[in-house]
Amino acid sequence: MTADHDDTIETLLVAVNRLIRRAAQASGNATSSAVWRTLGILDADGTMRIGELATASRVSQPTITKLVAGMIADGLVDRAADPDDSRVGLIAITDAGHDAIAAWRATLAREVGPLFDDLDASEWDTLHAAATLIATRVGTSTTSQPVGTTSTAPQRVGTTSTTPQRVGTTSTTPQRVGSETPA
Repeated sequence: MTADHDDTIETLLVAVNRLIRRAAQASGNATSSAVWRTLGILDADGTMRIGELATASRVSQPTITKLVAGMIADGLVDRAADPDDSRVGLIAITDAGHDAIAAWRATLAREVGPLFDDLDASEWDTLHAAATLIATRVGTSTTSQPVGTTSTAPQRVGTTSTTPQRVGTTSTTPQRVGSETPA
């Protein structure tokens, strides 16, 4: 990469971080960012061993164990024994966890939406193309179409399944997560 490319990627990372932080602060939601990060990982990657989840979350195993205990109590995740090794716990997002992370993402989008209200159709197309490119590179999918197109969203990269394993049947958002619900 060239210095210009490095600068562009650094600008992107700083801007996205600021955008998410700004939206989170504006939402007034008091749930820890560690909870949202953990739900996001499980939502995207599916069931994981506690050690794998700690690594993915970039926290120690004791920290993730404590965090997961609270999330289990809130009904956001569930723990089950690994069928291959009953000593190992597998952590999976529940339906309530899926609902909570979807509501949180919708809240973030609503909070930052006004920053982009003045974009014209061409700027929206550019933003959508950039978002699609980034989502493809990091192995996620997009949820919307650019203005005036009918192309389909890209598939997740580097996976054999796009549907994470779900556990549980509850569909209400736990109290600790906040009161916002999807529109």
